[in-house]
Amino acid sequence: MTDFLTTQLPGTGGIIRQQPEDFQVDEIPLYKPCGEGDHLYLRVEKCGLTTYDLLRELANALNCKERDLGYAGLKDAQAITRQTVSVPLRKPDDVKGLQIPGVTILSATLHLNKLRPGHLAGNRFRIRIHQPGPEALQRAKTILGVLAKVGVPNRFGEQRYGAQGNSHRVGRAILRDDYSAAIDEIMGNSAEITHPGWQQAIEAYHCGDLLTAIAKLPRHCRPERRLLEMLKDGKSARKAVLAMPRKLLRLYLSAYQSSLFNRLVDMRLDSLHQLWPGDLACKHINGACFLVTDPAAEQPRADTFEISPTAPLFGYKTKLAENQAGQLEQDLLDQEDLTLESFRLSAGLAMSGERRPLRVPVHAPESTLDGANLLVSFSLPKGSFATTVLAEVMKTHDLG
Repeated sequence: MTDFLTTQLPGTGGIIRQQPEDFQVDEIPLYKPCGEGDHLYLRVEKCGLTTYDLLRELANALNCKERDLGYAGLKDAQAITRQTVSVPLRKPDDVKGLQIPGVTILSATLHLNKLRPGHLAGNRFRIRIHQPGPEALQRAKTILGVLAKVGVPNRFGEQRYGAQGNSHRVGRAILRDDYSAAIDEIMGNSAEITHPGWQQAIEAYHCGDLLTAIAKLPRHCRPERRLLEMLKDGKSARKAVLAMPRKLLRLYLSAYQSSLFNRLVDMRLDSLHQLWPGDLACKHINGACFLVTDPAAEQPRADTFEISPTAPLFGYKTKLAENQAGQLEQDLLDQEDLTLESFRLSAGLAMSGERRPLRVPVHAPESTLDGANLLVSFSLPKGSFATTVLAEVMKTHDLG
């Protein structure tokens, strides 16, 4: 991130995520379960688990296949989060008394279809900021008031880039067919890791000692261990990388898409609400995009947050904007030595791309004092990150 939308307004300062209770997320359902059907919708509260951890634990407890479970969105582990998961061919009585550490089942209701990614309206956040600076409450109210009117930059959060903050560089190397560089990034930098064994494994890898690296990797680093074992057995870097789980490889590529989008947001930070000739604007009510040929005629719709300009998550099917907006997008591709066809990868890794609004609305912002701490709450549409709002409020890039 290079700047703030509300850079003229002083922030609150402070720190977050001292304990899970400091960061609470409520998934806002797109629809309510109807009460009948072959899928059991579980509203659950979790702490200390990722959504994928939750699915695995539920599948084991209910004796079903993990891939048959449905979810609407991914939620962090280091938070208290409430979300819905669907389980096929189960009844409410089947989950009575179910005990999974870190998980509480809040409700169980039948519905007709499996829950799919994206089947949510958004998320409601309640976040505690510790050690805020002077006048924190008034500063938070002022900034949130501005964001409620003009929106917040729709950047992807730093968590998109993995534990070492470099997932996008792995994706970039894969797109460039530089698989040796991809492996270097996958192993990463020992300075970014606190686990001693993991640190030693990274250092051994960069010294060319694959045997020690394999032996030192923590148990949870299964994809990395398999990667190094294939290299040890004489397999090519390309073959070793492409043998990694498809879900993980697509996360790397998606992180790179996200990093390029964030750069476009930063390029237009002073005019996120302003329509340019040739923009592809989206309707917030349904996500439909259209070409802006007369910005002056369309700008009132942007001023009332009915529409917003977009930027691409680059892919082989992506439609670029025209005129000045399109030139920004094409110049970025040129800087990265890419074309849209670069994203048409084989082996199930092709990225079709889409358009994403440059800004999103912040709904029902609130801020109060909690002793010496500051509590802020707000809702965002699906796919948007609370850290973008917190960065504006706190005026700090360190949100860890």
